[in-house]
Order: sequence, then C-alpha cells, then structure tokens
Amino acid sequence: MSILAQIREDLKANADTQTQKGFQRYFKEQAKFYGVKTETVGKIAKKYWLQVKTLDKQAIFALCEELYRSDYTEEAFIVAFWLPNYIEKLEPSDLPLFKGWIERYINNWAKCDGFCNHTIGDLIQKYPETLSELKPWAKSENRWLKRAAAVSLIVPAKKGCFLQDALEICDQLLFDDDDMVQKGYGWLLKEESRVHQKEIYNYILKNKKVMPRTALRYAIELMPKELKVEAMKKE
Repeated sequence: MSILAQIREDLKANADTQTQKGFQRYFKEQAKFYGVKTETVGKIAKKYWLQVKTLDKQAIFALCEELYRSDYTEEAFIVAFWLPNYIEKLEPSDLPLFKGWIERYINNWAKCDGFCNHTIGDLIQKYPETLSELKPWAKSENRWLKRAAAVSLIVPAKKGCFLQDALEICDQLLFDDDDMVQKGYGWLLKEESRVHQKEIYNYILKNKKVMPRTALRYAIELMPKELKVEAMKKE
C-alpha cells in the first residue's frame, strides 16, 4: 500500500460525523472534511513524515500536491505539518511552486493559514529576498493569494520582523472588500503591534477613515483600551 493510501486509511479510521459537522460551522464556503480532530491529524502527519523525509525533494513535493489535490482539509493540514520540518531543504526557487498550490488548491482560510504561517513564513525568514516575490501576491485577483501575502508574515511579525514590508502589503490590501483579505491583513497589523505598537497605531490612525471596520478591529486587538477607543472613533 502506498504512503498516500496508508495516510487516507488512517484518516478514515479516525473520522467521526460529529467532528465533521462541527468543522463546517467555521467556514462560510463549503469545506471538505473527513472529520478528524486537528491533534490527531498532527499525529498521523508525524507518523508518516518519518518515511517521507527520506525521499528526494521532488517526491516529497509530489506527495504534497496529491494531498492538496484531494481537496480534503485534513490532507492539506498534513502538508502544513510536513514542510516546516523540511525548511533546511527549501529554497527561494520553490516559492513559485508554492504560489501555484495556493492558486489551484487553497479554498478556505484554514488551508491558507496552515500552509502560509509556517512553510512560507519560515522560507521568507530564511531568505528575506523572497519578499520581492511575495508582495505582488497582494495585487492578485485570487482572494487566497491576497490573504497569503499578509498571513505569510504572521510568524515573523510576532518577532517584530519585516515591519515596512508588512505595511507595504497592507497598503495594497487596504481597500479590499473581501472579508477574508481584511481579516488577513488586520491580523498581520495586530501581530506587528506586539513589538511596533506606536508605528501600527499611527498607521491605523492615518488610514482609519478608509480601513474596513473588520480589519480595524483585528488590528487593534492587542492594544490598550484607550488606544482602541481612539482608533474606533468615527469622525
């Protein structure tokens, strides 16, 4: 039995209807689930990574693409568990492939964030020059690629990294009317505010007349109450 077949057998064996129904309430769009708890998916991913990590890079990427192709959210999660463990072998030249995966296979926020937060975020931290390829994603017509432009910087943002690059991306997304995009860049602003509260607060005040309230609420989440009140005032 192939590795993919074994993974799918394990997922089916751990699926339950209640979990499947519970997952759907987190998504506006119809999402495809087996109904396996995320913690269990992580254990399955870890189990098979022991075999997968011995394969060559192209074979690993082929397995990841097959997992995405199934459209099951849990199979996408396995990719998100695997590739951060492979960061030492990932290179800037892999980013166009990852962009293609987002365009073809990502169709809900969980798949987007699961893949981008660590795999792409880790790649950018390792190779900051790849930011020049990431930023144009914010101009895409694909909603998930636009969200990916923001959420790929979430983990670096928690450490205060790439502030100016993050603000450039937010500038591109500022007027977007898609709530998934608004929440994505609002989240990025929130995480940058951990280290750069003054800069993010000033950015919010400068743009609050045009920033959608959804993005604004996310952006100020970690700020002191008095700053939140000021930011939310309507002029």
